[in-house]
Amino acid sequence: MSVTLPESVDAWRMVSARRSFAGALPVAAMTRLSGVLAGNEGAAQYALEFGRDEFGTAYLQVHVEAPLALTCQRTLEPFVLPLTVDSRLGLIRNEREEAALPPGCEPLLVDEDGRLSPADVIEDELLLALPLVPVNPDSSLPPEVTGGGSQEPSPERTENPFAVLRELKKR
Repeated sequence: MSVTLPESVDAWRMVSARRSFAGALPVAAMTRLSGVLAGNEGAAQYALEFGRDEFGTAYLQVHVEAPLALTCQRTLEPFVLPLTVDSRLGLIRNEREEAALPPGCEPLLVDEDGRLSPADVIEDELLLALPLVPVNPDSSLPPEVTGGGSQEPSPERTENPFAVLRELKKR
């Protein structure tokens, strides 16, 4: 197991050697991810493992844990979401090979030269795992939004909203 993450690797060589990498990658180093976060403090703990499964499929097992600062869309306040990604990526050379991947294995298209950037894979997996609408589970709507009892209840409407249509029909 290697602690330092190389800038790029030959994916097919890594699969043949059954290489693995583990360590920490600063969130600030992931520019695409930092662009959607409320802050770029902290680091992502990762473990990457290249290999072949029982069907002979080349894969990259990705496990990442990262505390990410997001903006709650309910309160517009920043909060930290502890995110865990655990996925198996099937390495393919072209899109036709995607159909041959076993269930539970996501495709990862590798360039013709076999070069792969492990840091980009980690960043991609974190981006895919982000919630579409981040909401702090500990937050609640403010009372002025929920009508926290200070407003009087609105009177019930007794007239039929379709009464106008009934009048038009009579004409």
